[in-house]
Amino acid sequence: MELILQYFFNLGVVREVAPYILQGLLNTLLLSAWVIPLGLAAGMALALAGFVIRNRLVRALLVVYIDFFRAFPPLVLLIFLYTGLPYLGLELSPMACVALGFMLNNSSYFGEILRAGLESVPRGQREAALSTGMGRVASLLYVEIPQAVRNVFPDLVSNMIEVVKLTTIASVVSVPEMLYAARSAQSMLYNPTPIVLAALIYLALLWPLVVLLGRLEKRQGRAQPKAA
Repeated sequence: MELILQYFFNLGVVREVAPYILQGLLNTLLLSAWVIPLGLAAGMALALAGFVIRNRLVRALLVVYIDFFRAFPPLVLLIFLYTGLPYLGLELSPMACVALGFMLNNSSYFGEILRAGLESVPRGQREAALSTGMGRVASLLYVEIPQAVRNVFPDLVSNMIEVVKLTTIASVVSVPEMLYAARSAQSMLYNPTPIVLAALIYLALLWPLVVLLGRLEKRQGRAQPKAA
C-alpha cells in the first residue's frame, strides 16, 4: 500500500506539479469555452439548413457532411489538419487546428441533436406564430428554436461533457491543456502522480455536470405525457 501511495499519490509530487497542472486546467477551460460555442453555432446552422431547406441536393450534402464527421475519428482529423494543411499552403496554429477540428466534429453531433429538437416542436406552434403576424424567421427565433433547445437540452449537456473530455486529444498537437501538462510533468519526474491528479480534477469538474444531466433527464421523463 505504501508503494502505491508513493508511486501514484505522492503528495510531494502533487505540491511540485500543482501550479503546472492548474495552468493546464485553465487552458482546458478556455479551450472548452472556445470550441463548445463554435460547435453549437455550426450545429445550429446545419440543423436550420436541414429543417428549412427542401432542396434534395442540399439535404443530401448535409447528410454526407454529418455522417462523415460523425464517423471520422476526431484524433485522426486533428492530426490531418495539423500536419496536412501545410502541404496545401495553409498553416494554422495548434489552437486554430483544434478549434477547426472540433467544430467539424462537434457540429455534426450538435446538428443532429438540434435537428431532432426542431422536428419535435409541433407544427401547430409554427402555424400559431404565423397566424399572429410573425414572419418565418421570427417564428424560428422566438417560438421554435427555444422549444427545440428545451426539448433536447439534456442531450446538449451530455454532448458538452463529451466535448470537455475530448479536449484531451489536443495534446497531440502540443496545445498545453491539462493532460499535456500532466504528461510533461510525468516525463520529467518519472512518476504517474501528475496523471492521477489530472484525472481527479477531471472527475471533480465533470461529476457535478453528470449529476445535473441525470436530474434533467429524470425531469424531462416526468414531463413527457404517458401513453394511454
